[in-house]
Order: sequence, then structure tokens, then C-alpha cells
Amino acid sequence: MIRSLVDARPEALWLDDPAAPEPLPPLTGPIVADLAIVGGGYTGLWTALRAKERYPHLDVVLLEANTCGSAASGRNGGFCDASLTHGYGNGLARWPEELPTLERLGQENLDAIEATVARLGIDCDFRRTGELTVATSPHHLDELAEEAERRDDVQLLDQDAVRAEVNSPTYLGALYDPHSTALVEPARLAWGLRQACLDLGVRIHEYTRVTGIRRGHLTTTSPAGPHSSRGPAGSVRAARIALATNAFPSLLRRLRPFTVPVYDLVLATEPLSAQQLASIGWQRRQGIGDASNLFHYYRLTRDNRIVWGGYTPLYHYGSRIHPSFEQHTPTHELLASHFFTTFPQLEGLNFTHRWGGVIDTSTRFCAFFGTAHAGRTAYALGYTGLGVAATRFGADVTLDLLYAGQSPRTTLRMTSTHPLPFPPEPIRSLGIHLTRWSMSQADANAGHRNLWLRTLDRLGLGFDF
Repeated sequence: MIRSLVDARPEALWLDDPAAPEPLPPLTGPIVADLAIVGGGYTGLWTALRAKERYPHLDVVLLEANTCGSAASGRNGGFCDASLTHGYGNGLARWPEELPTLERLGQENLDAIEATVARLGIDCDFRRTGELTVATSPHHLDELAEEAERRDDVQLLDQDAVRAEVNSPTYLGALYDPHSTALVEPARLAWGLRQACLDLGVRIHEYTRVTGIRRGHLTTTSPAGPHSSRGPAGSVRAARIALATNAFPSLLRRLRPFTVPVYDLVLATEPLSAQQLASIGWQRRQGIGDASNLFHYYRLTRDNRIVWGGYTPLYHYGSRIHPSFEQHTPTHELLASHFFTTFPQLEGLNFTHRWGGVIDTSTRFCAFFGTAHAGRTAYALGYTGLGVAATRFGADVTLDLLYAGQSPRTTLRMTSTHPLPFPPEPIRSLGIHLTRWSMSQADANAGHRNLWLRTLDRLGLGFDF
């Protein structure tokens, strides 16, 4: 292992926090509720909170197989992006007639998150920093300029201007969006939402795995927690059910082909000294992502660490999910190498944490929604790595489907249609690896998309993280 990674702890920076709440007791018997929510990540927590805010009379129970925020919601980079469509370009390609509405709804959603964090006093270092999309190859400049021409809310920066913002020899230019991205500490956001739900009377049971669903009845088991052995099974009979399991296999088997679990790996540095931070600049502390197909994303933390992730999403044959996949030394070493290429002035800086997390990618790169069981069950999944903010919107769509029937949100083509499914194995694995290889080749060849990528473009298919 390279020297900068020798002492890196194999756990997520955000979860390695003394502010982590004590686990809540598992469900051990039969209960009844108006609304049962399966999953304690952002989707489930926002659904519970919004349910109590919109319909205070509801008796809401939330069931989580581990602890709330322990999966993707506590492991991501903390980019709270207003986009509901996984970026402007993806929205323009798929729903051009709806994009102005979707952009407005996304901004309103982000504003509502900011207001909720302030109103509830959630200590998650919420900062409306904006985001830089940096060009690291000449062909990126044309792509960013094209997007800047379509939008009046962004700034196109030349090489001198972007390096005045953040000093990297790899930057050739950038697109600066000052309004549409906030940065948060993701686990603390999840824990704050969890506490808000408890304060409103939501019953939350952690270490409670839901094993079956049938006609408003959920069966559960209580896996072994940190200080207990496997507990007895429980059950919930609910008038309505919201499924918020995202990357994990859906209780509705027919949905499983529509997403695949992809592992994204991340590093965090030790805190930068004042001199090291001055060598970079970064005074406005924007979130940063590069414009490549296989891209990096990175940001500063409140104690001036750099969290650095992305580039090479990892898929495991058969859509397997396992904690061991959260560590992959070759990928973490590759990320470390890319880090010092981007910031050579930080050579000698060490990484303190290395981790990974699983995200649910769909072929259209953003969430989709629907119902089952004659409208008594609703779901939202497929956020494809840009769900920190979009999950709140997804929670409202889910509640609209369960309780309102129709709303301005549910009549959108974006929310009322499904992506194309992924093919079965072994075609699925072959296709994903060919797509990732082709994306890498495009990055290395001035953005030229080979026949495989052009075919996927025509079919409206893709693979992203």
C-alpha cells in the first residue's frame, strides 16, 4: 500500500463520529400502523418526516435493517445538489419539455432542505457553497461552454479564473454554478432527520430487517446488533407502505431488474494546515467535480480535510452486495495517485479514512417511482448517486402516490415513467464492464464515443454513479 494510505482507517469519515446516536431497539412483536416505511436512509427518513408534517394524524413506523444513515446516506460525499435529473444535461436529453419545471422544483426542494435544517437545528455543517465542474481535458471546454450557453444561472471560467478559485495544474477552465449545490455532513444530516422523526412521534426500529411483504403486512426479523444476539421476528400491519431500500434488493421482485448496486470508493485526508490550504486557495469552499465520464468529486470538511471520491464505480457479478466490497486497495491507491496529480503541492499529506458505499444506479441515472398492491404500496429508487437532496422530493412523490392520488409532481413524465431495465446476467455484467471501459476510452480520446456508447445513447440507456 502506498505510504499516504498506510494509516487510513477502513471506515467512513462521517460515521466515525462521537455524535453518532445510540441504536434504537429492534421490533420484537406484532404492531399496527397507518404508514410503514422500509429503510432508514434519506428516502425513508424524509418520507417519515414529510408524512408527519403533511398528515400529522398518521401513526408512522420506520424499520431499518441496520442503523439509520449507515448505508449510502452516511457514506456519500455530502453534495446536496438541487438537480432532480442527475444534472442539467441528462434532464435536457430525457425531458426537455419538463426541464424548466424540474429545475424550479429542484431549487424549491433544496431551499426547503436548507429551511428544515435551520428550523430543526440539525448540526450537519450545511453550506450553500455552489459547485465547480472543472475541465481537465481540452474537449471538456467545449462541453462546458455549450451548457453555459443554455443556462443563465452559471458562469464559465477560463483557466486563470478557475485557478484563482482553486489552484490545480490540471484545471483548464470550469463551469461555476453558485446556487444549486450545498455541502453537508451526510451522516449528521441523517441523524438529525432521525431525531426530528422521533420528536414528531415516528416509531423507529433499527436492526430490524423486513423479510416479506403481502397485502399490507410486513414480516421482519431482528438481526444481531452490536450488543445483542438475533432477536425474535416481528410484524407490522399497515394501511400504507413506503419502500425506501434503494440499492438493496426490493421487496417487490419485479423492480429488481431496474437498478444495479454499484460501489463508489472514497478517501479523506488529515486536516490541512493553514499553509497547505493557502497553497490551494479554495476560499469559497465549493464542491468540485471534473467533467470526465469517469469523474472525481471532492470537497472540504468543516475541519479542512479533503474528501475525495469517485472515478471507478465497481459492480460485482450477480448484483452482489457485501460489506467486504467497501474496501478495495487497488482502487483506493488509484484514487490517492489521482489526488496528488490534482494537488501536487500537497505531496506528503496522509489519508485518515478509506471507505466505500453502495448506490442504486438506473439506466436513466435518476429516480423513478410507482405503486403496487392497488396503490397501498409506493416506492422511490434509482437515484444513481445524486440523492442527498432529491430524496426529499422523492418522499413527497411517494406520499402523493399514497395519499393524494394525483399532484403536479406525479403527473410529470419524469415521475410517471420507468427506466429501461438492466438485462439479466451474464449480459448485465458484460454490458456494465464494456460501458465502463468505453467511458474510459472516451475520456482518453477527446470525448469520442465509440459505437457501443452511441448505441446506448440512441436507446436511452446508460450506466453512471
